[in-house]
Amino acid sequence: MTVAGVRAEVESPLSRMVRETPTDYWNDSCAVGELEYAVARGATGATSNPTIVLEVLRTEKARWVPRIVALAADHPAWTEVDITWALAEEMAVRGAAVLEPVFVAEGGRKGRLSLQTDPANYRNADRMLEQGLRFAGLAPNMQVKFPATSAGIDAIERATAAGVNINATVSFTVSQAIAVAQAVERGLEARAASGGDVAGMSPVCTMMIGRLDDWMRVLVERDGVAIHPDALDWAGIAAFKRAVGLYREAGYRTRLLAAAYRHRLHWTELIGGDVILTMPHAWQVRFNDSGIVPTLRIDTPVDPHFIDELTSRIPGFARAYEPDGLSLAEFDTYGATVRTLRGFIKSYHDLVGAVRDVMLPDPDLRTD
Repeated sequence: MTVAGVRAEVESPLSRMVRETPTDYWNDSCAVGELEYAVARGATGATSNPTIVLEVLRTEKARWVPRIVALAADHPAWTEVDITWALAEEMAVRGAAVLEPVFVAEGGRKGRLSLQTDPANYRNADRMLEQGLRFAGLAPNMQVKFPATSAGIDAIERATAAGVNINATVSFTVSQAIAVAQAVERGLEARAASGGDVAGMSPVCTMMIGRLDDWMRVLVERDGVAIHPDALDWAGIAAFKRAVGLYREAGYRTRLLAAAYRHRLHWTELIGGDVILTMPHAWQVRFNDSGIVPTLRIDTPVDPHFIDELTSRIPGFARAYEPDGLSLAEFDTYGATVRTLRGFIKSYHDLVGAVRDVMLPDPDLRTD
């Protein structure tokens, strides 16, 4: 089967984008049914995080609830946390198997599944690295997600030097994207100096553009700002496009990835770049049913009026948009970072709770 055949069996706007432009797209879930749909339409990767694992557990109960019971029986000394991570790893490996034909056809450059390290370890590079090294060994086509926090940048550099294909997450700003790319460059240089292979590595930096839009809306409401309503839909796009230009100028070997979809512009405005767009299944279906012909727009500037509105009225936007808008020490306290970390950590605890409910079912609800 040809590479094109592996990547797209069904012609659609998204498969056409992949075929005709440098832009790739991923499935924003490790759910196998959704992933098979995406791969058939050109997807070249997938992602996972605690929120996604919890969603898969809830929608595929018939498969995963018995698996939790079996894991608990096979490993009587394991805690609910041990079983939770075993579950997340199995989901990731299962999803990675769906992507394996793409991985083989692309010579390892594409076809990876990203698995996120424990979000509660965002301050501890050593713990993130230890878990990341384990994840990288689960399957040949695993990618490991580290947060773009100050400790996460350290872990990204060290993991890259160890040969781990990283995907930076919890990232929203141009400053974070540049810090990730520079950390990867240092890691690649260290790996090459030690005789390690770097040609087959494919590091990725996610920018959660929809979550940046969300944070701008929070600031507008909090501070009582009067702003053109359309400008708020362009904040994440503007930051992403600026990062794309800076990456291109510097020649960084990391690819940028846009995530957290909120509307159609998060797809149409980014087509044409050597970038990745990770999309939830529902958005893929919308886009594939839209009849939209993919058009190269990555180099089309955002309306200067919207940039001026955002910059002059929302100080938090300038911190996201300017390359030096945040220092490394400020990554952990930027509003979008805090909100997202809190959400991911809560989802992780909810996931552990869902596993606990299977291991220790409520006796008041039992029928025996």
